[in-house]
Amino acid sequence: MSAVLNPVVAATPPARRGELPSAPSVLEPWWVRGLLIGVALTFLTLFLFVPLVAVFAEAFKKGWEAYLASITEADAISAIKLTLLTAVIAVPLNLVFGVAASWCIAKFEFRGKSILLTLIDLPFSVSPVISGLIYVLMFGAQGWFGPWLQEHDIKILFAVPGIVLATIFITFPFVARELIPLMQAQGSEEEEAAIVLGASGWNTFRRVTLPNIKWGLLYGVILCNARAMGEFGAVSVVSGHIRGETNTVPLQVEILYNEYNFAAAFAVASLLALLALVTLALKSFISWRLNESIAVDSALRSTEH
Repeated sequence: MSAVLNPVVAATPPARRGELPSAPSVLEPWWVRGLLIGVALTFLTLFLFVPLVAVFAEAFKKGWEAYLASITEADAISAIKLTLLTAVIAVPLNLVFGVAASWCIAKFEFRGKSILLTLIDLPFSVSPVISGLIYVLMFGAQGWFGPWLQEHDIKILFAVPGIVLATIFITFPFVARELIPLMQAQGSEEEEAAIVLGASGWNTFRRVTLPNIKWGLLYGVILCNARAMGEFGAVSVVSGHIRGETNTVPLQVEILYNEYNFAAAFAVASLLALLALVTLALKSFISWRLNESIAVDSALRSTEH
């Protein structure tokens, strides 16, 4: 009882208060834990570290000059520019959609909510190749809108618009799926209090909601950007593989590899590998900050109650 009434005593670790420490949560023998850790490390080494090292080893196999020549070649530069352009267009659009969808789903109750959640998850359950074929069915020469597009000289397939549309479809769940559980866990009490105090909807979102979701939002944007730059299946179907015009970095890697230009293929692939490493580092940092933010928020809520 005194420990509860005295916050200093309550905050003191059990060992310093003379209490017995709690039993460890892991009771398996040391050799079982060592075996499991060894299996996990072996798996990571064989399926993650070795392929990653192999990519960079093959990329620099012919030297630094050959590597620079491969990534600065005209077709490679065009592929890099198109990949960046696609990400610059697709990621902000998915950010807006993700925030709007998660706001509606987490803060309001309405008919069709479960259907909206299902539609958000649709790109996860549909093969990217099938997604690309859907755009061919819609915008191809024999598709639903193909004749009208040809009459008005509008080109969707085998051009940048088709690549952007396919990338948007593949990547739009990432931001929403990161924000929905976060917003649901936070509840709507703070927004309701702000509105009661006279704040407008925009000010409530900007000063209350956005600061609470900023780390989850960044987490989703990073994952969305990584997928947008690394997407292959859907983009391969709608791009037409026009060299120097509609090839993104993954498609450029495929072309170089099929031409047996392995050094150049691995050199361009190393750019995607670097993107993966940077994404992993940012993801780990933001995940740590997000967990820290959730822990602080939970502590404040428990203190209030």
